[in-house]
Amino acid sequence: MADPIRSTSSSRATRTRIQEGQPYPLGATWDGLGVNFALFSAHATKVELCLFDDQGEQEIERIELPEYTDEIWHGYLPDARPGTIYGYRVHGPYEPKAGHRFNHNKLLIDPYAKGLVGSITWNPALFGYKMESGDDLTFDDRDSAPYNRRSRVIDPAFTWGRHRKPNVPWEKTIFYEAHVKGMTKLDPRVPEKLRGTYAGLGTPDVLDYIKSLGVTSVELLPVHSFVQDDYLQQKNLVNYWGYNTISFFTPARRYAAVPDFAFSEFKEMVSRFHGAGLEVILDVVYNHTAEGNEKGPTLSFKGVDNASYYRLMPGEPRYYINDTGTGNTFNLSHPRVLQLVTDSLRYWATEMKVDGFRFDLATILGREPYGFDEGGGFLDTCRQDPVLNGVKLIAEPWDCGPGGYQVGGFPPGWAEWNDRFRDDVRAYWRGDPGLLPDLAARVSGSADKFNKRGRKPWASVNFLTAHDGFTLHDTVAYNEKHNEANGEGNRDGHSHNLSYNYGVEGPTDDPEIQAVRLRQMRNMLATLFLSRGTPMLLAGDEFARTQGGNNNAYCQDNEVSWLDWGAIGDEQRDLAEFTQRLIILRNALPILSRGRFLTGQYDEEFGVKDVTWLRPDGGEMASENWSEGGAKAFAVQLDGRAQATGLHRRGGDATLLIMFNAHHDLVTFTLPESPNGIAWTRLLDTNLPDSQDVESFKFGTGYDVTGRSLLMFVLKPEDTPGDDATEMERSYQHVMQAYERANVESVHFHLDPEA
Repeated sequence: MADPIRSTSSSRATRTRIQEGQPYPLGATWDGLGVNFALFSAHATKVELCLFDDQGEQEIERIELPEYTDEIWHGYLPDARPGTIYGYRVHGPYEPKAGHRFNHNKLLIDPYAKGLVGSITWNPALFGYKMESGDDLTFDDRDSAPYNRRSRVIDPAFTWGRHRKPNVPWEKTIFYEAHVKGMTKLDPRVPEKLRGTYAGLGTPDVLDYIKSLGVTSVELLPVHSFVQDDYLQQKNLVNYWGYNTISFFTPARRYAAVPDFAFSEFKEMVSRFHGAGLEVILDVVYNHTAEGNEKGPTLSFKGVDNASYYRLMPGEPRYYINDTGTGNTFNLSHPRVLQLVTDSLRYWATEMKVDGFRFDLATILGREPYGFDEGGGFLDTCRQDPVLNGVKLIAEPWDCGPGGYQVGGFPPGWAEWNDRFRDDVRAYWRGDPGLLPDLAARVSGSADKFNKRGRKPWASVNFLTAHDGFTLHDTVAYNEKHNEANGEGNRDGHSHNLSYNYGVEGPTDDPEIQAVRLRQMRNMLATLFLSRGTPMLLAGDEFARTQGGNNNAYCQDNEVSWLDWGAIGDEQRDLAEFTQRLIILRNALPILSRGRFLTGQYDEEFGVKDVTWLRPDGGEMASENWSEGGAKAFAVQLDGRAQATGLHRRGGDATLLIMFNAHHDLVTFTLPESPNGIAWTRLLDTNLPDSQDVESFKFGTGYDVTGRSLLMFVLKPEDTPGDDATEMERSYQHVMQAYERANVESVHFHLDPEA
């Protein structure tokens, strides 16, 4: 029986129709007439392009790429079109001890694929070695094509219309971390067939809800195509978070209402977000791939050029450097690997029009063979790139490699997740002693970490919770993690949660415990939105979403992780509207987002300090007060006169007074005197969250601050009639107008079908 797969050696027709093409751009590029194929491999000896039928099931042709230029294998097919399904077989030495793992029996995903079809079916044939033997030095000759995904040529055409990116300034940015599927899977506002999809996330009611909260930028967990781990599938679990990328240019089909149109559906979602004035930020994983270590499968990079794409052990290149804890580390020190990552970023920023990126385990991206370097190749590339230096770049500044903790260590232009903010705020409100200096540093923008090289307070991305760890509700409801559903005997996930359950582990009907939990959530939310830096809110924290104490729900693609809109009652609505009120007030108070760090230094011209830290008795904090281990209450006064900018420095912002009391008991604070003011107007008391009364208090008044509470006041200036009002008076009026609006506006849940 004749071989159904035609090759260049047996088909003159194929030899004549394949043209040499160009070595750029990399990937499969449709030019309107045909498709250019280009693949980097420095160590291959031959590359075969494999074409499949329209269903992607049967390999119908193999064509040897005819040209090799600057380590790029390339060819041009004039009769290929968008929709063409293909893969590669790459020939070369199979010498694991030398770092080479070529195996032409394995069908490979194009590293630059813009579209994928099919799914991975776990089978020993996916491994370059005889997987059953456990010996990666063996060579496996089984064909992996029936089990691996295929690449697909796409037509990038999409009508954006009169599209404009929101371009939210950093000083105004508020992130909202969400999961594409988890956000809408249980959302009754979304048509059932669209729930859990890009299209569902872009529906008007969902956008209306997000917009009504006041956040500006939605940060999505990974949407690059990723792999479902075999060991999870064997336990009937899935990789829910998606931190296991196999293709850096393709949107995951699993989040598309129509999988074959994931590309255009994602673009439509972005277009709708931008139409609502919301930015789209992607959580991206360039530090490792789904191919694991030397015992992992051969799906793409490992078979294309293992020695180039991965960091291998010096002297023992059979083994992989594992700074990620996932088995391998992507080698961004190699120029072609660096090019792939930056090409991917530019593609998503230009073709898909996303507004920024949050980089998973970003320390790895800045690590050269000699260690982390803020002037390393990747970080320098981003700083000078005309596309990338115009989008938001956010680092998760840690990994498990040497020198892995780098909070504050990234170069200008980058923002960083600040876990010190998370830990210090949680510990302070839990009641841990000795934390006043740490809390003061976090509230004022973490200058101890970021005030260098002209970086601004926005570089500190402040957060209380993220996808990894307890939700805000669970931080005040559980002392211990409860990860039994993950199938690892509750051994996974970290135990340093800085949480407290206030008397009962988990759910309770005790009204006193419920009340203190709600107040503590309000305290932490208020601290987040009243601090300098860029706030990030985890989706669902605004209405007290719970994961039942699971702090590592990476494999829970179910009700544990999905936002439960049906569980929202009056208390949850109240908390969401309290969050909305905080954001409205923050936006009305530029003093909270000014682009300068607070110093506490005396301004001779204005006769004020930009920030003054106060004891409860109204006196200024002395050095010995900071070190009092039992002290858990203090206040901060932010003087609006010292916030003026420019050459003439006239006017100023409203002046604020914020009180913190983490004691269990009431503490009486004395309201301090302040020039250019006559009283303090209370805007916020977390013990009276629903109070809408505008009440002012004279200087010297003793205000009883309930235990575990936060308060905020704005300085009321003397009234000046007509157009002679000062800038501070106008600022005060602006704040009071925002306060009135905050007490009227509601979060747009739209959960009632009759509404």
